[in-house]
Amino acid sequence: MRISTYNLRYDSMPDNITVQQTLANLSDPLVAPTYLGLLGEQPWSMRRIKVAQHLIHSGDVMASFQEALVRQVNDLAELLGDDWAWIGVGRDDGKQAGEFSPVFYKKSVVNLNSWDTFWLSNTPFDVSRFPGAGSLRICTAAHFTLVTNPSISFSYLNTHLDDQSDAQRRLGASLILQRAKFEAFTHNHPVVVTGDFNSPSTGTDSGAYQISTGEIPPVAINQTFAQKYNVPKGKLDGFVLSDLKAEVPRFAVSGEYATYTGFANPGDTSAFTRIDFVFGGSNGKWTADAYRVGTSLTDDGVYASDHRPVFIDITLEY
Repeated sequence: MRISTYNLRYDSMPDNITVQQTLANLSDPLVAPTYLGLLGEQPWSMRRIKVAQHLIHSGDVMASFQEALVRQVNDLAELLGDDWAWIGVGRDDGKQAGEFSPVFYKKSVVNLNSWDTFWLSNTPFDVSRFPGAGSLRICTAAHFTLVTNPSISFSYLNTHLDDQSDAQRRLGASLILQRAKFEAFTHNHPVVVTGDFNSPSTGTDSGAYQISTGEIPPVAINQTFAQKYNVPKGKLDGFVLSDLKAEVPRFAVSGEYATYTGFANPGDTSAFTRIDFVFGGSNGKWTADAYRVGTSLTDDGVYASDHRPVFIDITLEY
């Protein structure tokens, strides 16, 4: 199956334009645009079409998003159509307030068994913010089975770590690693983790990535959370998350490198970095077949987001 992760850039320029109004006013496809005529951030009402097109044309089965306000989630649900469903909550109240980290899935391919949300803080089961973090942060966790073969199941976690607090990112990565290990142990099936970690793979801000991949140890986490998702000693010792880009045959790694670009003018690479990832649990039962980072910029100058979409093809085993 093909899955993706995409930070949408929250709707910072809201207007009252509906999806149907946007569709009705699409330009003539045979008329050349003014090349790079609309540089800089554009309203979500313009960007949402391009986001949906990325998924439709790429043939995704699972699609993770970050920074999605409820109106953005609803817009994508309308654009993608009836074969798609989604799960998630707003991080500010556990309902609809604030940004979501939603997971969209194709109902014709996968069945949703269960899902929940936890906060990446010192009190993960409450709506809560980590001290010093710029925002509340959450993880959406779910169990799926394949429609054509219900004996094949998998766990799927999607998140967005903090952009300001390295301590929050390290705690968030530690909580997610513990939950992922529990899923692998309890269900004995593949585990996939997606998201914007705001933590590159190297450098001073790479702590969350290094914790996820086992390069450095996790930090202390909430004991209630640790007990609920406890894995007995001797079971899955050394469990970590594998960066699936590194597991794909080199020739099958294509597209761009940076996953964050900002809304900079073409040629300005000062903000470029790789902070959006797809991980697989080290318990295996998956094969990473292909990896691609798409582009968010079209030649009319419109960026669909300040991030680029990350696509990966995986084969699940049982």
